[in-house]
Amino acid sequence: MPAPRAELRGSAPVRSTDAAGEPALGLDAHAGPDADTALRPDADPAARPDADPAYCPGPGPGVGPDGDPGPDPGSGPASATAPRHLPPRTGVAALSPRYQVGAALALAVVAVAVCVHVGMVFLHVAPSNTVTKAHGKAIDDWIYPEFEQNWKLFAPNPLQQNIAVQVRAQIRGADGGSRTTGWYDLSAQDGREIDGNLVPSHTQQNELRRAWDFFTATHDGSARPVGLRGALAETYLRRVVVMRLERGAVHGGEAVERVQVRSRTTNVPPPKWSTDKVSTSPVYRVLSWWSVPDGATEGGTR
Repeated sequence: MPAPRAELRGSAPVRSTDAAGEPALGLDAHAGPDADTALRPDADPAARPDADPAYCPGPGPGVGPDGDPGPDPGSGPASATAPRHLPPRTGVAALSPRYQVGAALALAVVAVAVCVHVGMVFLHVAPSNTVTKAHGKAIDDWIYPEFEQNWKLFAPNPLQQNIAVQVRAQIRGADGGSRTTGWYDLSAQDGREIDGNLVPSHTQQNELRRAWDFFTATHDGSARPVGLRGALAETYLRRVVVMRLERGAVHGGEAVERVQVRSRTTNVPPPKWSTDKVSTSPVYRVLSWWSVPDGATEGGTR
């Protein structure tokens, strides 16, 4: 004997589809607690949802717009293909393909230049080997004068002197006359820029000092060149001091005809516990006058 069918609370028995040939009235899974009252034939007409003129029944769950059964909204491939909001692209990925190619080429050029420079510096400081013997000139042309390396800091007897580079200039005035300036201590200016500066620039620390070291290493006591790099060292030192004069506006916009460089060397006093006796009187080394060609104040090397 079949089990009795469940009846809606407070309503008449639901008709079977087998008995009347009509679909049974069922409750929507999302219907509220008063859905059974609204669906009763004997209920108040005002309480029925279709009494509202704006009421428009739509397809139930699982029914497509044409009345055909549709996919279950909670499962199946339809939910897997739902659109997702992806985060916006940043950095190189946000560029167009053309600019991405340009950025990649720029990074490749920078990487190659860095690798070449590191390799050249390594070969310059490395002991003599087959590569340095075969390509020594190319290595020297790359390193000198800006990237020269030395190991004076780690020598058994480090430098115990203070060397200051000073310069004066001969200037041609607007009236055609010439005048000579006083001595400008360029090393003292660098010292003031470095003092108290947590991140001093390489120019302030090394440019002037390395230019003077390069000159003294390629010239004898009479300032005569002793190697093939003597002319290069002289040109480099002259360019550095002329640009420093231009940067400091020493000549007030007037033409610089000649410059003269000198060094002031003083020994570092020994500590109190030392028995060494050194002279603290300064020693000067004065070079001859150098003519300044046109364009040297803008960094020219002629």
